[in-house]
Amino acid sequence: MATNLMNLTLKIWRQKDANAKGALQTYSLEGVSPDMSFLEMLDVLNEKLVAQGQDAVAFDHDCREGICGMCSLMIDGQAHGPDKAATTCQLHMRRYKDGDTITIEPFRAKAFPVVRDLCVDRSAFDRIQEAGGFCSVNTGNAVDANAMLISHGTAEKAMDAAACIGCGACVAACPNASAMLFVGAKVSQYALLPQGQPEREKRALAMRAAMDAEGFGHCTNEYECEAACPKEIKISNIARLNREYFRATLISE
Repeated sequence: MATNLMNLTLKIWRQKDANAKGALQTYSLEGVSPDMSFLEMLDVLNEKLVAQGQDAVAFDHDCREGICGMCSLMIDGQAHGPDKAATTCQLHMRRYKDGDTITIEPFRAKAFPVVRDLCVDRSAFDRIQEAGGFCSVNTGNAVDANAMLISHGTAEKAMDAAACIGCGACVAACPNASAMLFVGAKVSQYALLPQGQPEREKRALAMRAAMDAEGFGHCTNEYECEAACPKEIKISNIARLNREYFRATLISE
């Protein structure tokens, strides 16, 4: 059976570099298959632009399997697009119909400056993790899994927090550009497990301080971060981050 191809109008943010003034530019793209992923559609557009002697649209991507967190796009005002619990690379063009207009922009946040077009610098997340998102205790040989008494529920909570891929959708979706969900997930995955206890207080203080230094906004419980997260990280991790931070503050005094 023949596939119904679509003709689309794309409004894409173009910006030469971090210092240049950007603007939305309109492109027409014909013959888009509903079986394409969103990034494959952008690949087709870029092939067309290059063939016409124009600059390709710069956008981040890597695994295209929903696990690397690179494909950071605002699509019609939604981080990663209209699909719930999915990254941009997992979004398929069957979500759209012939004649649709799609607006594509980079993630918007002071701490995520635009590098070019749809690419933003998310190295602020790296610096937050460097500040405390690790275990430096020498452990020697790997301990047998059954020798460490961790309840199933606790292990599941830690694994759920560790599922964060650091894509930044939580920041882009938050009206305050807060990174609390990201930091909460990174603090939680260690705070819940025995391996994270030796540096528990230091980690909470250091990562919270690094987050504030990067210029992220404050959390006002809008819940947009949880709704936009492709890995469905829960805002209960923000509550845990606050508890860990207050606990560390009291102990350090």
